[in-house]
Amino acid sequence: MDLFEKIAANRGPLGSHSHYAHGYFTFPKLEGEIKPRMIFRGKEVLTWSLNNYLGLANHPEVRKADADGAAEYGMALPMGARMMSGNSNLHEQLESELADFVQKPDCMLLNFGYQGVVSIIDAMVGRHDVIVYDGESHACIIDGVRLHAGKRFVYTHNDMESLEKQLQRATRLTAESGGGILVITEGVFGMSGNQGNLKGVLALKDKYEFRLFVDDAHGFGTMGATGAGTGEEQGVQDGIDLYFSTFAKSMASIGAFVAGPESVIEYLRYNMRSQIFAKSLPMPLVVGAIKRLELLRTQPELKDNLWTIVRALQSGLREKGFNIGTTQSPVTPVFLNGQIPDATQITFDLRENHGIFCSIVVYPVVPKGVIMLRLIPTASHSLEDVRQTIVAFEIVAEKLDKGLYSKAEVVTAE
Repeated sequence: MDLFEKIAANRGPLGSHSHYAHGYFTFPKLEGEIKPRMIFRGKEVLTWSLNNYLGLANHPEVRKADADGAAEYGMALPMGARMMSGNSNLHEQLESELADFVQKPDCMLLNFGYQGVVSIIDAMVGRHDVIVYDGESHACIIDGVRLHAGKRFVYTHNDMESLEKQLQRATRLTAESGGGILVITEGVFGMSGNQGNLKGVLALKDKYEFRLFVDDAHGFGTMGATGAGTGEEQGVQDGIDLYFSTFAKSMASIGAFVAGPESVIEYLRYNMRSQIFAKSLPMPLVVGAIKRLELLRTQPELKDNLWTIVRALQSGLREKGFNIGTTQSPVTPVFLNGQIPDATQITFDLRENHGIFCSIVVYPVVPKGVIMLRLIPTASHSLEDVRQTIVAFEIVAEKLDKGLYSKAEVVTAE
């Protein structure tokens, strides 16, 4: 069969809905300044779907640093990959400051988070090594694991008994092959909001030999006394062998980093193909990241403001009887009972009649019969935003209970 004909016959699980979803339910356009209230299809909506946790996207000092960096250096500098011609003192300064902030000896800048995780996994393990990873890991971890030529075992989410069973299997294999074991989990899981059980994982080091790689994309800047992440929150930052985060969330920018022992970071510098053969992170992004990190360190009120909104939103939802699962982070899921057509109508109702824009998740990400509304509170939201949202959710939940959405015609994007 011709490849293009095959694609036309099977658009994929998401693409099969593109004829009515594109531009509204998928690939929507939020316009205007990045803030809680933005414009969607010509109307103002209260937005809960942006990972701008600390409100840095439009912080005046950040905007000035970004603008000054672009004016001074342009987007081309430095030219080339860092190994060849794309290094600078500012790149190294940012790496040093990040390492200090997350309490690790060394750090390496990465161009993108998703690409970075895939490449770290690819560089760290060979065919004789074994990967053991959490079953609810982000797609970047899953894709990195898929590239692995050796064995890989998945353990039930945050289940230490399941993890131990997989470590026993991995230990038997590596005893024969001479390989090592890499355990991979997340600091904060982006859908459920649960923290990875880092304490539980590290306790197993007393019995098994392995290294721990933690993707803390949602924990960096939001968790821990200083914002250094979920390891700091749980008091086990020292036990994390490789610590990763993206700049796309709390830092509200582009880029990422991985931190760990000097020897391992040096190894990654010379063996991560996605960095060796890719252009260096542009100077304005580096300058902007230095300013963002400075604000993380010197303005703890940003995280305090975030958690004021988090507590108000989560406690308010619980008081009204909503199921928000077992979140232990700013990520706030709201679970409702319903089918995919209900989810379509709920999305439309929230956006068009209540001015609420949030992400909606259905099967297969969540079980059949479950609808998850995913809210991302930020330091920029207000208590009035929280109140308005809870009122809207009460109305929507009542309609859902009465079966009103299932009686409506499916709404399509114009």
